[in-house]
Amino acid sequence: MVYGAFFDTVFARMDPEVAHERAFRAIRLARPVTPLIFRVPPAPVTVMGVTFPHRFGLAAGFDKDARGVVPLLNLGFGHVEIGTVTARPQPGNPRPRLLRLVDDRAIINRMGFNNDGAAQVAARLHRLRRTAAGRRAVIGVNIGKSKVVPAERAVDDYAESARLLAPYADYLVVNVSSPNTPGLRDLQSVDALRPILETVQGIAERVPTGRVPLVVKIAPDLADEDIDAVADLALELGLDGITAANTTIARPETLRTPRPQVEAAGAGGLSGPLLAERATEIVRRLRGRVGDQLAIIAVGGVTTPEDVRARLDAGADLVQAYTAFAYEGPAWPSRLAAAAR
Repeated sequence: MVYGAFFDTVFARMDPEVAHERAFRAIRLARPVTPLIFRVPPAPVTVMGVTFPHRFGLAAGFDKDARGVVPLLNLGFGHVEIGTVTARPQPGNPRPRLLRLVDDRAIINRMGFNNDGAAQVAARLHRLRRTAAGRRAVIGVNIGKSKVVPAERAVDDYAESARLLAPYADYLVVNVSSPNTPGLRDLQSVDALRPILETVQGIAERVPTGRVPLVVKIAPDLADEDIDAVADLALELGLDGITAANTTIARPETLRTPRPQVEAAGAGGLSGPLLAERATEIVRRLRGRVGDQLAIIAVGGVTTPEDVRARLDAGADLVQAYTAFAYEGPAWPSRLAAAAR
């Protein structure tokens, strides 16, 4: 209630990206006190051979550069997925590139994988893993294609990121489903995806400290037969999991936001509660397709404890969220973590 009033009077009047940056800074500064306020009793679960404190985590996109992993965990997340990180540093798309549809508790983002690049993020993770808190942290690393790299060189680009970052990851995610890098979603076709996954998998299996589980992240806009094809490929290659699903390029008629405002917001990936139904359908479809051979990480439209339970009931092993964090505030992760048991 208190955060809701604060959001309405302060953050709602602020550019969304500026609000994100200030909120993230506040989370990092509050690190000494947050474990005392938001402590979540552990309910350990082993997924992909990794022990997670509980099933609920922060999706990629919030902490792109591994700047606040431990403070975010202190809020109640069981794991943090950093990124998306690209092999080359890149500024992302021009601002404004993050927009709110407040009536729908939704966000449109066209950030464009703005990040410090794999080498710098790897150095930051190296320093973090040398601390006691960093060694305890469960960190997923989400990697994507550098914008300046043409599709025909995507394999090498993903491989460079994997070589640099896999040694510090509890699991590695190949992101081919963001709508904000030109041509990226074309890599979800099985023919384009296979060499990327095979190459990254080879790197993840040869990490000196031990094999790193590999996951592929897909879009909610894929047709059912394409979802099945990716699932079959993941089974064939022996991947560890699938994340479903990323943001959508759709603008459903069911949006409460007036259509002129939606159109004025422009292109980008739409996230928020409207994704819940389709994302849950995909989780249920994947579980039916892969049985218990792959882990499923559910993301997209997760806002309430009921959403968490619905994804787990549909067959998810882990549940992630991000958009609702902006609308619900710092007490929200611990509330949803309590449902992920």
